[in-house]
Amino acid sequence: MAGDNESAVRFGIMGCAGIARKVSRAIRLSPTARLTAVASRSAEKARRFAAENEFPEDARAYGSYEELLDDPAVDAVYVPLPTSLHRRWVTAAARKGKHVLVEKPAALDAAELEEMLGECESNGVQFMDGTMWMHHPRTARMKSLLNDAAQFGDLRWIHTSSTFHGNQYFLENDIRVKPDLDGLGALGDTGWYCIRAILWAFNYQLPKTVTALPGTVFNKDGVILACGSSMDWNDGRLATFYCSFLSHTSMDLSLHGTNGCLQVKDFIIPFQESSASFLLSANVGLNELHTGWTSKPKEFEVVNELPQEALLIEEFSTLVRAIRSSGSPPDPMWPNICLKNQLVLDAVKKSIEQGCKSVELGKMKSSM
Repeated sequence: MAGDNESAVRFGIMGCAGIARKVSRAIRLSPTARLTAVASRSAEKARRFAAENEFPEDARAYGSYEELLDDPAVDAVYVPLPTSLHRRWVTAAARKGKHVLVEKPAALDAAELEEMLGECESNGVQFMDGTMWMHHPRTARMKSLLNDAAQFGDLRWIHTSSTFHGNQYFLENDIRVKPDLDGLGALGDTGWYCIRAILWAFNYQLPKTVTALPGTVFNKDGVILACGSSMDWNDGRLATFYCSFLSHTSMDLSLHGTNGCLQVKDFIIPFQESSASFLLSANVGLNELHTGWTSKPKEFEVVNELPQEALLIEEFSTLVRAIRSSGSPPDPMWPNICLKNQLVLDAVKKSIEQGCKSVELGKMKSSM
């Protein structure tokens, strides 16, 4: 289904990380995008990646990222490199006029991200991070119900978790536990999803304060393996999350309103690729003797023709094509959402470093 028409966005993949295989497949599935090139520090590794991931025969394989960025046939780049390399290569791509899809976490901190976003804006290129679940049609369906005053009411509290149990090899060797590669650890990896879900549900209104929960687990190099946090909007609305490399797989999202409760068990990666579901309890109570509930939650199922990662590519490519065809400016929504995600992540990290003291978001923003 890969786009073969002239308007298809031509992608270059910067790096051969495992997640790049998934995104390469997503580009192949998208009718508005095309795999054009891949780069690694080794040309042989790049050629092998292209062959194993069904790149077109005319796709180029480069032995350096600079060569890929110099390729005039590449419109956009996907950057799955370690977070510590994002600032360098995102800014380099923007200066070469390449639109940027970057893996999460987007940066090591908000100051880095603001520099990256500034380069993208000044060079007129689109920026988006790779938070795939945002692009699943289930997400839009859930938001429509959150906005339904009769069925859900006012959102008051959220809890979400994103965890998996890394084996010994992972905990000793994966880039996500290396301070010089992905120093944010579980907070930057699985915690990113939790923070995004909370912000999404609260229409991207930043909390007033963020307070890390006790019990953060670090490895011997000081990288976070597990942590949690609360967020407070100082108006009765609250949120909590937990992220970990040490607990069994969970991708839970629970949203509690005055009239209803919405629950998802697989909000990051659906149980199956072709559809996804969630539960809604609306105006439910207990029976007269409190021996049971008045009704069971209603299940909503949302069918999707393309997997969510391909829908991400579709959304990104649509924005790129609009810029290319009409000269319209890049859409600021996705960079702004990403920056808010990073600001909250920074606040959680700061609270952890300060022994779980509350961190005010306003003061963090004013100090940047």
